[in-house]
This record gives sequence, C-alpha cells and structure tokens, in this order.
Amino acid sequence: MGSKIIVIIVTFFSLQIVAQTKQDSINQLKNITINARPKIVKEQSEFKRHGQFTELLSSQELNRNNPAFLEQSLGVMAGVQVDKRTQVGGQRIVIRGYGNDQKFNNWGIKAYYNQIPITNAEGVTILDDVDFSIVDNIEVIKGPASTMYGAGVGGVVRFYLKNSDEKGISLTQNTTTGSFNLFQTNTRLDYVSDNSSMFVNFGHLESDGYRPNGQSLKNFITYKADFKFNDKQTVNVFLSHNFSHEGISGQIPYSYYYANNDPGNNAYIRNNAHLNMQSTRFGVTNNFKFSNKFKNATVLFYSGTESERVVAGASEQFSSPNYGFRSVFTKSIDISNAIENVLDFGTEIQQCKSLISNFRFTGDLNNPFTVSPIAPGNYYKYTTNQQSVFIHDRINFKKYELSLILGLSANHIDYDRIDLLALPGLIIGNTKNTSFSKSFTTSYNPHIAIQKTFKDQIFNLSYSEGYNAPTASNSFIAALNKTNDDLVAEKAKMIEFSAQGLLFDTRFDYQVSLFNMNINNKLTQLSAANPAGGNYTYTANTGNQLNKGLEASIGYVYEIKSNPFLSKLTSFVNFSYYDFKYTNFSTRIGGILSDFSNKTVVGVPKQKYSVGLDFQSPKGVYLNSTFNYLSEVYSDFANTNSVNGFGLLNVKLGCKFTTNNKKVSLDFFVAGNNLTNQTNYTFLFLGGSINDLDSGNGFPTEMAADVNPGFNKAYFWNGINIKYYF
Repeated sequence: MGSKIIVIIVTFFSLQIVAQTKQDSINQLKNITINARPKIVKEQSEFKRHGQFTELLSSQELNRNNPAFLEQSLGVMAGVQVDKRTQVGGQRIVIRGYGNDQKFNNWGIKAYYNQIPITNAEGVTILDDVDFSIVDNIEVIKGPASTMYGAGVGGVVRFYLKNSDEKGISLTQNTTTGSFNLFQTNTRLDYVSDNSSMFVNFGHLESDGYRPNGQSLKNFITYKADFKFNDKQTVNVFLSHNFSHEGISGQIPYSYYYANNDPGNNAYIRNNAHLNMQSTRFGVTNNFKFSNKFKNATVLFYSGTESERVVAGASEQFSSPNYGFRSVFTKSIDISNAIENVLDFGTEIQQCKSLISNFRFTGDLNNPFTVSPIAPGNYYKYTTNQQSVFIHDRINFKKYELSLILGLSANHIDYDRIDLLALPGLIIGNTKNTSFSKSFTTSYNPHIAIQKTFKDQIFNLSYSEGYNAPTASNSFIAALNKTNDDLVAEKAKMIEFSAQGLLFDTRFDYQVSLFNMNINNKLTQLSAANPAGGNYTYTANTGNQLNKGLEASIGYVYEIKSNPFLSKLTSFVNFSYYDFKYTNFSTRIGGILSDFSNKTVVGVPKQKYSVGLDFQSPKGVYLNSTFNYLSEVYSDFANTNSVNGFGLLNVKLGCKFTTNNKKVSLDFFVAGNNLTNQTNYTFLFLGGSINDLDSGNGFPTEMAADVNPGFNKAYFWNGINIKYYF
C-alpha cells in the first residue's frame, strides 16, 4: 500500500495539478427560475454528485441565530445534533446518532474547513479553534462516506468561506452584545478585482458564560484569497491563526439538573479547569484545467495546534502538527451522444506528529494543583499516518436522465508511539515502557448508487460502506500497561433511499431519506475496576448496532406582491425519526458480562424536529422564529435512566437596508433564545462513560455527575452589522 501511495504522490506532483471539488455538467439544474429557498440549487447539485443524502445550510440559515454558536444553526438540521461541554467549545457533531459516546472532541465524523481537513490523521476533530462566525455555508453528507473522504461512519461536514462578489474594496463591521456580558465583533476587509478576490477578517468573542467558571475568550485572524492566472489555472490561499480559552464548569447530577440548580462541579472549579488552544492553519489549492473534459486540483495543507487542558483529575499539555494533501482528478468522456462518463479519482494523505504530557493530581483538596510523582504520568510522542485512495465513477444515460454511480476507496491507518519517560535511568524505579506500534488492515469501502431525475425531482438508491479505526490512545490500556491488541476497526454498511425535489412552481422544496445502517464491531468506551484501586477506562469492540431511520426536510416560500407590510413568507420543517438498537451487543461492567442486545442506543432521541417561520417586509424588516425539539433519550446501556426531552424557541427581529448612494448597508437586530424557559442540556455522559465520580465534586457521596446543563431561562442578544463600499 505504501509503495502505491508514493507512486501516486510522485505522479501528481510531476503533473502539477490539483483536486476539483465541484463538477460542471452533471451538477447543473435545468435553466429554470427557482422560487424556493436560496440553498436549493447548490443542495441538489451536491446530492447528485455524491449519490447520497446531502443537506446544506446557506448564509441565510446560518444567520437565523448567532452563527458563532454552532448548535443554534447546524443543530436544527434533520439528523444532526450538536453537543458542547462549554459555552462555545468542546463541541461534538452527532450525525444519524453517531459520534456521541466520546467524553471529549469528535470522533467518527470527518470535517473540512474550506477544503482543509479539520479532522486530523488520527480521526479526531477539535472545533474549539474554528471561527464559525464567518462561515458562508455548511454541507453535511449523512452516513458513511468513506469512498471519497476516508475514515468516518457518521458522515462528513464541510464548512465553506466565501469571498465577496462585488468588485472594489469594502469594509464590514459586525458587533454583537448580549446576556452573560457577551461581546462579539468581526472586522473584515474585502478586495475584489477582475482576476483576484481576497479578504482578511479579525474576529473576537468574549463572555462570562452562564455557568460558574464558564468564561470564553476567542480571537481569530483569517485570510482567504482566490487568484485567476488564466483560463486554465486558479489558486486559492487560506491562512488563519486562532486562540481559544474555554472555562470548564464540569458536569452535575441529574437531580440538580431537573431542579435547575447548577452550582458547577467543585472538582473542576477548584482547579480553575480550562482549555487553552492556539492554532495555525494554512492551505494552498491549485486548480488546473487541462481541457474542458479533464480537470484537477490539489490542496496542500498544514495545521499546528498547541493546547493546555486542566480538568478535575489531571493537567495536560498537547502539541500536534498535522499536514498532508488531497488531490482529485476529474475526467469527462462522451461515450456516445446518449452516454456520458464522469470519473473522479484521487487521494488524501495525512500525517500527524503529536507530543502529549498528562500528569494526575493527587486529589489533595487543600493543594489541588499538587501532582502525583512523575512515574505514573504520561509523556508520549505519537506519529500517525492515514492514507486514502479512491475512485468515483458516474455514468449518465442522458436520454433517460438516469445515472449509475460506482465508487471504491482503500483506506489505511497506522500509529507509532514512543514513551518519553521510559529512557533508561530517567526515572528511578520505572521499569515500564509503554511504547507501541499498530497498523490496521487496509479497509476497502464501496459506494453504489442509481439515480433518476424526473423534471425537478431526483430519486436515489444507494449502498455505502464506512469504517472507523481506533485512535492511538484507545489502542493502549495505560492502567494495565498493555496494548489493546484485540481491537479492530468498526465497519458500517448502509442502504438508503432518498429523494429531493421541487413542487408547486418550485416554491415547495423537499428532501427525504429512509436508511438502514449496520455497524459491526462497535467501538465503545468502558470502565473497569483497577487492580491498584479505583477505576480505569478502556475501549472495546462491544458488538453490533442497527440504525434504522427516516429523515425529512421541507420548505416553502410564499411571495406577496404590492403589500406594504409583507413581501415574503418562508417556512420549513426538519424531522428525524429513529429506531436505533444494539444487536449482539455485550460489555463487561464491574467484572460481570452484561448483554444489552435489543436495547435502545444511548443518547439518540427517537424524534427530533425543527420548525421555522420567517417574515420579510418590503422595507427590510424581518422576523425569524425557530423551534427545535429533542425527545427523551437513554443515557445507559440498560435503558434504566431516561433523560427528558425539551424544545427551544428562538426568535430574531431585525431590519436591513442600504443607503440611497449604495455606499452603506446596515442590519440592526435583537434576538432571544429559549424564550419558554425550558430545562435543557448541552452534553451528556453516555454508555460506558456514565456514573462519573470526581473526588471533591461537592455533591453527596456516590452521587454521579453526568450532565452539562444549558441555561434554563430566556436570554437575549442584539447587534449591528455595517458594510461600507469604497
């Protein structure tokens, strides 16, 4: 596998060509006037290209609430839930119920930011240092998409930034203030000429937060530029430098949560628990057109992250440079007048080199920052490699508006860990060496789809496979000082029927999906009694999981002419219904093997829906209202603890207008969230992670703390956005 990858790299760079992320002819809708929501044209083109249920949020959807708070925008999409451990950090994106069984960060989904992978080579996605406030649109591919994007069972999330379309120089100043001493600004300078466009943006966010020790501080500097050298070649440049500080309040017991009593967790507050993160991202994409039928584009990327994490039981330092490239060729061939073939093939390669130290606190309540002797601590150097080679072929039968999509990828991941505390003589009495190497068998993942277009409707029947390999930290059991040799990568196989279309003079848009996804060798985080005392966590393949579900998104746009008060009414409903069950699923808890087959999967609401209703007047006044509901979930494998569902009502009222000389555009707004004062949560400990008992947490003895509450009262924010054209 390695030699094949090297040959591909040499070939790609010798040709000096790059990945083409968008196709042309196969993605274009008929030349009709679309009266539906603005996102529909792009959404249908991505749905056709992937041959898989794909949904999009445009800038209009993102700005219904504060776009910096990802859960308020992405969380209303059907099949998607966004959890968070802090006010603006610790996010995990859950797609089709997958990705919610980790205590920290994201795992099991793949994320990109302007074509640069946010997900590192190990498969871990950290979102604290991402500036969501300047994102223009988000695309979500739901379910296994390993054929084109490598590791990931839940799906793929792609965040995009956009340069201005208007020639000249413009300056934008967005300012927001609100509850919890929120102060947020974005200052952006755009320049657009005939052959180039670019912007530089400085973003700042600070807030005291709604929980004890829940403060946030973020600073972002972002530069993005697009250059057109000639009709054949364009180059895109992206650069960002980011700082994030998030105070960590810790989780509380359910009895406190239902009583709306949030004192925070003393085990965290005593240590001033926090996560500080500083990162730099850089990417260059070179798009080259050999001919109208042959294109290529490659993005070279680098991201470097340094973080300091202090929590209830440990202090950790982390440094992680991640780099690589992604390259995709697109070749179109007219087999005959009636048959067209569009072939994508390429590779994505990443390497991550990390240094991480983790030292445990002694638990002395009078001296909380005292750490245990160095011998039980960890200081590791990791090298992780991930390679993916893929081919994606689309055969279009033009006469019948029918397409056959065939895809296959080969995906490989390996780790190498060096124990930097195991040097001979470094630590007296230390005889352990926890260094290890692990390589997983190359995973081959197919994708097959049949797609039929009828007028403005697209019907798609597909079969997809995906995989997740265990992370390096999961592949070693530190408490037992041994490698977790029994672990294998989990595999997902999904059958899906989906449809997307326009009705009623294109004013009504819909998207619906029925799917059946089997996940084999499910990787689950568990706990067990430590022979030396206390408990330790480890990861195991606990069995299989069957996810069956229905997802639907519908929208309607009604335009009113010659009405002085109302010019447009837009509404939408996003709905998910899930029947997710464990099958042949067993775990060992407290030394006893327990079978949880036929139990409901933890953390997944059976029903989730969002309803939106927007009004717009000819004078620029607008009102956006959103209601987002999650039904109850189980937090434990045995389904004994049911966590109540909740619904959140958010409303935004504003006015947009442009001055007569077209030099200045303004947007004033006020907004309120959770207007019905609902008790709600933002993060749950689930499955094998439940019953968290941190020493000195301030709660009654043996009362587990497993829930991070949201703010249970209405809160408000307001702002003004000003754009000046020079």
